[in-house]
Amino acid sequence: MLRFMPVGDSMTIGSSGEHTWRYRLWRHLCATYGGPFKIVGPRETLHDQATGTPTSYAYADPDFPRAHLAGWGEGWLHMAPLIARTVREHRADVLLVSLGLIDLGFYTSADQTAENVHRFVTEARSANPRVRMVLLPVIPNIRAESDTPFAAQVARFNELLAKTAADLDEPRSPLLLASPPRSYDIHRDTYDGTHPNASGEHRIAAAFADAMHQAWDLGEPYAQDAKDR
Repeated sequence: MLRFMPVGDSMTIGSSGEHTWRYRLWRHLCATYGGPFKIVGPRETLHDQATGTPTSYAYADPDFPRAHLAGWGEGWLHMAPLIARTVREHRADVLLVSLGLIDLGFYTSADQTAENVHRFVTEARSANPRVRMVLLPVIPNIRAESDTPFAAQVARFNELLAKTAADLDEPRSPLLLASPPRSYDIHRDTYDGTHPNASGEHRIAAAFADAMHQAWDLGEPYAQDAKDR
């Protein structure tokens, strides 16, 4: 059984009332992956924006495997120290990682963030030497439209992420860089310039699904009609 673990920030944990891209990807895998699989991770909740805490179970559709390792305001800096123990305890085979916006916005430079990516990969492999990882580039949010230095840091980090993925890739533990979500538009695919709405959830799920299909022949391409609805 293949065990997938979503790892991310506010765009991955989601907030009360949302489906999340995790749900969209699970639905896709149920329809297209030919073997048994499981979604794993130490957390299940959504972020409750009314209280500012990760305590909500109010998913738009709660009837799916909600496990994850994601948190509002968390980045590579926060996940690198947790990932070895989490991979070991939950026996994760594939990490689906969407991190970096928080790091660049509040904590670390592009180069420092890339160092934390390296630490994350090393720690994950210490727990499972055959773990596979799919890394999503940072999607520039609305801040990048008006904050030129921040936009430059996002672009710089995405370049470093691509280099890191290429440098650290190895046959027994593949490190795959997904393409940015196709046709993603923060004015159409988010509800606030950062966090995905339904169409954004589909596009992020598609980025992960298409990367795994193209590189590993896992599942099928994400359905075009799903991306557009």
